[in-house]
Amino acid sequence: MASIVALITGLSAPVHAQTSTTPVRAMKITVLSTMLAGNPGEGVGEWGFAALLEADGQRWLIDTGARAETVLRNAAELRVDLSTVTDVVITHNHADHTGGLITLRRDLSKQNANALARVHVAQGIFLSRAGSDGREVNGLLPLKAQYEALGGRFIEHASPMRLAPGVWLTGPVPRIHPERNWSGSLRVQTPAGPVEDTVSEDASVVVDTPNGLVVLSGCGHAGMINTIEYARKIVREATIHAAVGGFHLFAATDEQLAWTAAKLREYGLGHLLGVHCTGIEAVFRVRQAAGLGRQTAVVGAVGSSFTLGAGLDARTLAR
Repeated sequence: MASIVALITGLSAPVHAQTSTTPVRAMKITVLSTMLAGNPGEGVGEWGFAALLEADGQRWLIDTGARAETVLRNAAELRVDLSTVTDVVITHNHADHTGGLITLRRDLSKQNANALARVHVAQGIFLSRAGSDGREVNGLLPLKAQYEALGGRFIEHASPMRLAPGVWLTGPVPRIHPERNWSGSLRVQTPAGPVEDTVSEDASVVVDTPNGLVVLSGCGHAGMINTIEYARKIVREATIHAAVGGFHLFAATDEQLAWTAAKLREYGLGHLLGVHCTGIEAVFRVRQAAGLGRQTAVVGAVGSSFTLGAGLDARTLAR
């Protein structure tokens, strides 16, 4: 088991449902990779996702975008210093979330040897995925040896983990509701043989705040509601103060969006910053059905952010 799940003392510890936690008092999430650019001259868009999470003085890079240079260049144009970030969370194996890892580690380690030196992932992320033509399509698997050769370390989590006081990684999310947020075209190699790839390792970050939980998702392949309900189980049964990131609703039907919005309303969603695969139309539909408005639910862009106590900064594009 030790070879599968590496635990670093002081960095993360196994947790159980409803474990007491210290709420985060200061928090900001800044989008560094998504389809749209928020301000002129501040970043470029791509089909990918990355965000910087800052919570009570600690910082994590959540995913690394699609193209090798995007996050590095966007951070520079936004004047965001990533060289002091030691820890990364990769939410799942897809290439549009892993593409910048090697470039970021190689470049930033020149300034700080510990920059992006640890990557937290959920169990199963390194399983081989095969496309219809049989070729490997796991976006992280080909990067593993390169990253480790650069002095980086992967930490694989089989269950929810507390990364810091008030900051949690869900690990693999149980699929209670039938939110089918994956293509169905890929096969994953398991000890029992090839099965449909459901992106079983899809994980999110949860921040506990005095105002409720903030859920930060890369793609939400496990389902937005499945993820939120699991967050409330492993941290506490609080309202959802904010949902930020990709939630894979762009292809959802009107009925699916209405159901999702009703559940979000039930859990008291206060803010929605939908980026990447959430979808533009989906954000508008959910905003209306969940009872949110232009100040509390927007399509995110490069540079857009959510700050505890201040709310959303949508940038010029969505202002």
